[in-house]
Amino acid sequence: MDALYTAAATANGREGRAVSSDGRIDLALALPPALGGDGEGTNPEQLFAAGYAACFASAMGAVGREMKIDTKDAAVTAEVSIGKDGGGFGLAVVLRVELPRELEGETGRRLVETAHAFCPYSKATRGNIDVQLMIE
Repeated sequence: MDALYTAAATANGREGRAVSSDGRIDLALALPPALGGDGEGTNPEQLFAAGYAACFASAMGAVGREMKIDTKDAAVTAEVSIGKDGGGFGLAVVLRVELPRELEGETGRRLVETAHAFCPYSKATRGNIDVQLMIE
């Protein structure tokens, strides 16, 4: 791959800080209450969910332009779950894609499936974790 951009961030654990190399991200990290923490900070699952949702929405825009479909009123919510998987912990993702009424049906499904094939986050997770697409 010929890298066009590289982001870098440093963290010192789930109950520390995460800081990007440019300083734009500087966040307290905390375990969520479901994992025994106080929840007084963000966590890696929230950060991954935000990144995946933004990337997938952008992928839909790029695919939509190619398909001559307006995606400006579409929205993506990524739900990232963590749980025990028999060998430690694993992740699972549900991508909830809200499409405007005019994109319901086969056109919307084709858009979402094509975006899933195009999105870098989807490519990175494919075959590694369960990702479900939910069109709403």
